[in-house]
Amino acid sequence: MTSSLNLGSPAPSIKVQDWLRGDPISNFQLGEIYIVEFFSTTCGYCGPELSELAKLHKKFSEAGVEFIGIAASEEAATADDARAQVDASITKSLPNTNIRMGFDHSGEMDEDWLKASLSFHVPKAFVVDRDGSIAFIGDLVVLEDVLPKVIDGSWRASAEAMNAEEERIAEARLRLRR
Repeated sequence: MTSSLNLGSPAPSIKVQDWLRGDPISNFQLGEIYIVEFFSTTCGYCGPELSELAKLHKKFSEAGVEFIGIAASEEAATADDARAQVDASITKSLPNTNIRMGFDHSGEMDEDWLKASLSFHVPKAFVVDRDGSIAFIGDLVVLEDVLPKVIDGSWRASAEAMNAEEERIAEARLRLRR
């Protein structure tokens, strides 16, 4: 199995069933940088990860970075139950957020983003660069260092970006073999 969503790939569109917070968005605007964070209420790391997303939002939103949280791997009996779980989790973790938060129970976002990038768990962060291409796939905690380089345009062509991408793919392939 190979990764079809990699560093430099065009970012897939955003196809969510509901926007729980913020204004709806379906396409990325050229000239803008986006952080798309996938999370789940059943993930033990996702609560702290959403808090980290809020900190990054506070720090980088004035630099023109847009932040989007997507719940696309929610486990519940029905889509309505899953949506309610996500809404309650966002209310608890980020009570005053103006970060866009989307919910997809169709599996399309999971397929187009997570599975296409060989990302088998959440949380998972994707950075979409000004040209609508993927600039980074990985853990949100490293974005404190990566984002300034994405903003100044030096990240994607850097050896550091190439190394991070090679490590991500090698780790994914290792998981597939297990």
